Amino acid sequence: MLRFSLILAIWWGGVSAWGEELPGKVMFASQCARCHGDEGNGTEDYPDALRGDLSALQLAEVIRLTMPEDDPETLSVEEAQAIAEYIHQSFYSPVAVARNKPPRIELARLTVKQHRRALADLIGSFGPEVEWNGGGGLAGEYFHGRNGFRENQLSLSRVDETVDFNFTGTPPVEGEEDKGHYLIRWSGSLYAAETGWYRFVVRTDNGARLWVNDSSVAAIDAWVKSGEGTEYEAKCFLIGGRCYPVRLEFSNSNQGVQDKKFDKEEFLSQVATIRLLWEPPHGTLQTIPQRVLSPQFAAESFVCTTPFPPDDRSYGWERGTTISQAWEEATTAAAIEAANYVDAHLTELTGAKGSSKKLAGFATELAKRAFRQPLTPKMQQTYVTQHFEAIEEPDLALRRAVLMILMSPRFLYREVAAEPTQYDVASRLAFTLWDSQPDEVLLLAAENGELETKDQVREQAERMLGDMRARSKLHEFLLTWLDVDSHVDLTKNPDRFPEFDAETIADLRTSLEVFLDEVVWSEESDYRRLFLADEVFLNKRLAQFYGEAELVDSEAIDEEFSKAKLDEGRRAGVLTHPYVLARFAHPEDTSPILRGVFLVRRVLGQALKPPPEAVPPLAARLHPELTTRERVTLQTKPASCMTCHHLINPLGFTLERFDAVGRYRDNEDDKAIDDVGVYQAREGVAVTLAGARALAEYLASSEEVHNAFVQQLFHYLVQQSIQAYGPEMQQKLLLGFVKENYNIRKLVIEIAVASSMRSRDGGVVE
Repeated sequence: MLRFSLILAIWWGGVSAWGEELPGKVMFASQCARCHGDEGNGTEDYPDALRGDLSALQLAEVIRLTMPEDDPETLSVEEAQAIAEYIHQSFYSPVAVARNKPPRIELARLTVKQHRRALADLIGSFGPEVEWNGGGGLAGEYFHGRNGFRENQLSLSRVDETVDFNFTGTPPVEGEEDKGHYLIRWSGSLYAAETGWYRFVVRTDNGARLWVNDSSVAAIDAWVKSGEGTEYEAKCFLIGGRCYPVRLEFSNSNQGVQDKKFDKEEFLSQVATIRLLWEPPHGTLQTIPQRVLSPQFAAESFVCTTPFPPDDRSYGWERGTTISQAWEEATTAAAIEAANYVDAHLTELTGAKGSSKKLAGFATELAKRAFRQPLTPKMQQTYVTQHFEAIEEPDLALRRAVLMILMSPRFLYREVAAEPTQYDVASRLAFTLWDSQPDEVLLLAAENGELETKDQVREQAERMLGDMRARSKLHEFLLTWLDVDSHVDLTKNPDRFPEFDAETIADLRTSLEVFLDEVVWSEESDYRRLFLADEVFLNKRLAQFYGEAELVDSEAIDEEFSKAKLDEGRRAGVLTHPYVLARFAHPEDTSPILRGVFLVRRVLGQALKPPPEAVPPLAARLHPELTTRERVTLQTKPASCMTCHHLINPLGFTLERFDAVGRYRDNEDDKAIDDVGVYQAREGVAVTLAGARALAEYLASSEEVHNAFVQQLFHYLVQQSIQAYGPEMQQKLLLGFVKENYNIRKLVIEIAVASSMRSRDGGVVE
């Protein structure tokens, strides 16, 4: 300690024995390097490198509390700060890391998500354009009689919000000679928000058939009833952010030979019910809601169901950087699956089954769209012409061409050229905003030289942001940002929370998703509302569970979701949304640690190392006299814990007034709740935060938080390090974000424009 104090005294006195060197360098070399390495790269005993995103002030507090390891809390504030400033400037901070080893835009393959979507859009580009204009229900056509869906027997056309009917004794239509028989056909499109397996269920005592994304083969065929079954199901794999054609047919008739002693009144008194349900990923079985149904037509889509190995997410975002035998086998299988689909739909896709010339033309256009650029003569010969010259059967020649195109690096990889052409700009825009191929409009703009200036590129980005694929990607980002994008078991102890069941959890997730979309696609698209909004979207079940609610813009709460205020304005956006609070809680009690980790990593954007060992929380039954806050404080008191918990705990404590299922409370088992936390900001004094609203107001106004959001959104959209685009990129985006009143959609557009016009060395293409 004497040596530390002497060194510091000399420096603070203005006399430096080491010239321009920071005093912390000498302290680090003499006291820290033996464990952490000369440049913080780690040693055999301490292999973790000193790299992170704490500010120098925050790093100084960690050093003061935990170092030296054998004698923590013996350094003065000034000594810890001197060491922290040296470490931070030399090799710890992201800026220092980028300076010491400048990052580059990496060569990347398509991620699994991009691969599936690119295949769907590539093949779908040869069919009619598909749009989604919001929910509303399905088109219902009601026919009297039983002899097929004949136009002259159509009695009623209307839009039904859902399919959940009981026609027993009250037929919807009736003709003079139909003897009580009727047929109904519902058709339109269905929006799938997530990628995954969807379970479709038809419940009926009668005859029914269901088609989903395939007009030729029914997913459920119960037209001819056999046995006593009344529930029929099928599973379909769907890509999120798209709409799919759906058709359901219903008959109240007994298919087969008509009984000669037929009695109409008796027949009509028999049960006639029909209900269409689904179980989406992260959901429970429910009647398919109006908001995901549309009476408008949607073309069929190719959906690749080939399983792929997962992408690398070690950097916090999906990266297409790992190449393995499993990945190569998956891309081959996906190409075969796509080729089979093309072969089975040749007439619809090409209009020319068996014509060598037209099929070769189709293959040429497919290659151009797949490679996202015009074909050179050599590419034309390699990928198309040689197959049609060598093989007599044009169908087989096309199949080989399709396989070669879809297995080509020109399709599977991105960022090939060092200096991007306008076709590369088009491709970058499409993958940034859609995770998919450029569309015809974008490719035509590149062909006409209309992606040369920032204004031209921005105009295209604004157009593309209105597409459902962009809405889906932004929606998925927000779920990832909140760490609720993957399946997590939110089940709680049924003895403590008996009504918090699977249906409630599914409704909470929908409530959160509706809120996120409402904020982003509102006129202001104000990022700060994600923290400051005091409204929650509730349906009848949630309103009953969470208590009295004040409706904001509707007269009553029903099965659909309405905007309401809970707990007299004590809510604070996503921070206090019950789904998020339940996600970061234990089955019986709250978890300030889980909630604090979420805030540090996701909201503040700071990296945290995994704990040295997994330690279960102290059981409440063993410490009945302590609150959850007191148990956490006791358990994390050791210096080895406080390296991270000096940040985690205070933030997590601010949410303690909300229990494990997100209900507001004033007491915990008759003990008063202390929800005050003190946070050491990156640059400045410690901030006292008294509860969730104070936390929300601080986060909404914090440049540290704004910066983290900009960086995380960039990484998710572009899937490259923001540092690779030049040291000024993040600051420019942040300043623009602030200038535009924190408009999320405008930030997305600027990220797309700025990243699409950069060369691989980080220079601007002008």
